[in-house]
Amino acid sequence: MLGAVETRSVSPVFVGRAEELGTLHDALVRAREGEPQALLIGGEAGVGKTRLVEEFAAAARSRGAVVALGGCVEIGADGLPFAPFSTALRALRRELPGELAAAAAGQEEELARLLPELGESRAGRHDEDAMARLFELTARLLERVTAEHTVVLALEDLHWADASTRHLLSYLFRTLRTGRLVVLATYRSDDIHRRHPLRPLLAELDRLRTIRRLELARFNRDEVGRQIAGIRAREPEPDQVDAIFERSDGNAFFVEELAVAAHEGCRTGLTDSLRDLLLVRVEGLPEAAQQVARIVAEGGSTVEYRLLSAVARLAEDDLIEALRAAVNAGILAPAPGDDGYRFRHSLVREAVSDDLLPGERSRLNRRYAEALETDPALVPADQRAARLASYWYHAHDAAKALPAVLEASVQARRRHAYAEQLRLLERAMDLWDAAPEAVRETLRPVDYAEVYPPCGCDPATTALRYLDLLAEAAVAGRLCGERERALKITKRALRLLEQENDPLRTAWFWIQRSRLVQRLARGDGWQEIATAQDLVRGLPPSEVHAEVLATAAHWSMLREPGPDTLTAAERAVEYARMVGADEIESNARLTLGGLMVEAGQIEAGLAHMYEVRDDVVARGLAVVVGRSHVNLPSTLEGIGRSEESVNILREGLRLTGRMGLTESEGWVWGNLAESLISLGRWDEAAEAAVSAQRMGRTAAPYGSGAHSLAFLALARGEVAEAARHLAEARASYGPHDPMPQQDLPISRLAIAVAAAEGRLADARAELARTLESGFPLGTQRYAWPLLLEAATAEAEARALPAARDGREQVLDGILAAVKRLTTHAPVWYAHEQWVRAELHRAADRSTPDTWSEVVTAFEPLGRPYDLARVRYRLAASLLTCGGEDERERAAELLRLAHAAARHLGARPLAALVEAEHTETRTRWGLNRSTRGLLTGYSN
Repeated sequence: MLGAVETRSVSPVFVGRAEELGTLHDALVRAREGEPQALLIGGEAGVGKTRLVEEFAAAARSRGAVVALGGCVEIGADGLPFAPFSTALRALRRELPGELAAAAAGQEEELARLLPELGESRAGRHDEDAMARLFELTARLLERVTAEHTVVLALEDLHWADASTRHLLSYLFRTLRTGRLVVLATYRSDDIHRRHPLRPLLAELDRLRTIRRLELARFNRDEVGRQIAGIRAREPEPDQVDAIFERSDGNAFFVEELAVAAHEGCRTGLTDSLRDLLLVRVEGLPEAAQQVARIVAEGGSTVEYRLLSAVARLAEDDLIEALRAAVNAGILAPAPGDDGYRFRHSLVREAVSDDLLPGERSRLNRRYAEALETDPALVPADQRAARLASYWYHAHDAAKALPAVLEASVQARRRHAYAEQLRLLERAMDLWDAAPEAVRETLRPVDYAEVYPPCGCDPATTALRYLDLLAEAAVAGRLCGERERALKITKRALRLLEQENDPLRTAWFWIQRSRLVQRLARGDGWQEIATAQDLVRGLPPSEVHAEVLATAAHWSMLREPGPDTLTAAERAVEYARMVGADEIESNARLTLGGLMVEAGQIEAGLAHMYEVRDDVVARGLAVVVGRSHVNLPSTLEGIGRSEESVNILREGLRLTGRMGLTESEGWVWGNLAESLISLGRWDEAAEAAVSAQRMGRTAAPYGSGAHSLAFLALARGEVAEAARHLAEARASYGPHDPMPQQDLPISRLAIAVAAAEGRLADARAELARTLESGFPLGTQRYAWPLLLEAATAEAEARALPAARDGREQVLDGILAAVKRLTTHAPVWYAHEQWVRAELHRAADRSTPDTWSEVVTAFEPLGRPYDLARVRYRLAASLLTCGGEDERERAAELLRLAHAAARHLGARPLAALVEAEHTETRTRWGLNRSTRGLLTGYSN
């Protein structure tokens, strides 16, 4: 309405900032070449950050770029979840509607959490991957839109950003790799005190070499003079420049205020209070315009015209005249892209807001809340709940604020803004006792709580309880990474529950504590799970009961598998099915299927897992989709069906990428590396291992990638590199929560590295520690390779005098372990044969027949490195113990082993084959046929 009105205080001449503007233009050039750019622009309040962004945006548009602006919205002391991204994406949708729709295709329900215009957000359970999934889909959306169009995404006032916005910005800065995109964000550096929540993010981003950070300095005297000349449209007097420069200290905004004050006859030394300087022009406005300014100051960083009209309660002509006066004076300005108004500079808004009396502030917030309750369409739908909650809270009306805050927490949860949900729930806890009991009794869990552990009550008719808020807050804290706060919340809840007979709710909180303890590396979480099991034992089936059983079964599968674990998994499936808990049932069936395979029921167990995978993919259960494409291929790899595993993992990468399942994607890459190693596709495996380290948000996928890289380095003769990766893997897993699936492969590598470095005593010590702990049921896939490394180390060292002491005891220990392990899968049987053959070699009792059985066992398994190693052993045994008629067979085995070693880059194995060939030629000589087979070994 007043967009054409210009203020006299803004210089039409852009002063200074040539270097900074050059940096931004360089970023635009690089972005147009397909290299995404990330920039942070910091500076004190009033130094000119917004003006710099405006100048750059205008230049970028003139070069054909699409500019999408978004600002962090402050309402009182509150920020709106994802506000700058929602605003920027809305602008991008206006500019490129078809392109954005195509980029969002298939993920509209999820992306609607940021941009509601895309559709309805999907309901359902929330998990640790939910926010990361939204972030990944947002990154993919931007990459697709910017594949053909250069886009500048500018986010202002990051110092007001909510936690979810900060997390999303950090994610984009760290992960965007393609697209013609410039992402820049501004923040007020003088506001970033030691405990400001933006400070850790800035420190994190400083470590990223892909981000450029600009700090805007104040103007020098010459620049101040040029700025005054632009404002006054004539050259100022030198004395006046000196006075304004000294008074403003080069701050661009203060220069404007002082220049206008001087022009209007005020002396530049008006007062020592900057606040008074900022208020002097507001106080010079007509009374109606001053009142409108005070209303806008309390409404937030931007106030929509219709909302302002409802709160101001002025006749429309009077309101327009008041706005015109405020805009003409340079106090207010039309909000870009919106039918609303904002202060031209936030410093003036803060000064006006600070000048309000406490009762006046409360009254204005009440008027805002009442207007919004009367007509919710006065503000955008994605801001409605949060703004209403803030207005009622700052109106100090607990009866109105409590339900409004709870509704805002529900909306935050639906947007995966868990940090804001937690903050709102904590505010609701503070309001709980202040709100009248009659109000609390009208609140229902079904409306405000997604987590309400069944306690025999109907959530649609039972009143919301304080414990329901604690349950919601505990989950929100876990999902947003505030695990310490979540742990304290569970402690408070369990203390309250000591006074009640509510075993299901108590068990539910103990399960939450178990997850938090594990995530915080405070222990393995079993004590908490066991407590929950005791609480539900003997109770009728329920969702909590099923979750406790499923959690216990999964925990035991990873750490102490056995018959009781299988029974717990079966009961978890049964209970979940009885109460209709689909997600719990799917997870429990995956656990059950894996346990069945480990117990020897291979086909039946795999059938369970395949059924779950197909079902959750068809239904789009994202969390279980991720786990099914991790556990099923891992189980297949464990029984030697590596090609089948790789096929599922490739599909898993497609699905996890499309669904934004970043953490699951890290696990998929780690498992893919392991299966590719088995198949002899080592270069691909190394790439997959590096991807696992890059993608994994937790330490375990990183450790998995490091483990695969250590194996490859060792097999290729890079012992020092293997030791380095081994140390990385060990550090990633940590000592707080030992699991056989991590510890046994680490011990296997430790034995192999120690043997390669000639430290047989250390290899034996590692084996002794492992044998003392034993191999739990179901760990044969890890136990067989470990025993093989130990037996091989003893066989290689058999000629060393120092190795003879204690050898017999070591070999007996390995043999005893062999007898206890199962061989249900062909790959396990093949490893048993191999371990026994190495034990015979260590005792100098190796025969060609022994090794021939090993080769026969490995030939159908499709594991080229293992097959090459055992072929080499058979050839060596034939040449040592066989007759002349076995030499050509030995030569053929050596040729095959050498070809595989050369292809894989397994230099130690290739060197062994070449050495055997040389010794054979020296000892036996060769006939023409054999010479042909061995040609080229040393090339």
